[in-house]
Amino acid sequence: MSQFEAINAMENLTSFIEQNDVALVYISRENCSVCHSLKPQIQHIMDKYPKIATSEVSADQVPEVAGAFSIFTVPVVLLFVDNKEFYRGARIVPLDRFEATVKQIYDGYFE
Repeated sequence: MSQFEAINAMENLTSFIEQNDVALVYISRENCSVCHSLKPQIQHIMDKYPKIATSEVSADQVPEVAGAFSIFTVPVVLLFVDNKEFYRGARIVPLDRFEATVKQIYDGYFE
């Protein structure tokens, strides 16, 4: 299962997004049961797309992430292409639609 790079500062998150052509950011909180159940499902999907950089940010450890990305609930899955937000899924993420979006980006960008 793919490992998400742990981000522990807003500056590191900004750099991560800027340095990767396609980047996934998973934002969660420590005491969020939905966050903990969704993460392995997202990781499983991302295993199929190894060229996409993946990271995880805890809104508990980096509280400014909520304001920077207008996040009002967790978990949030953000997908950036060329430093621009391309996809956003929050709380209940429809996995089939998420994977279709990731596949479309992957096929268009890397294949």
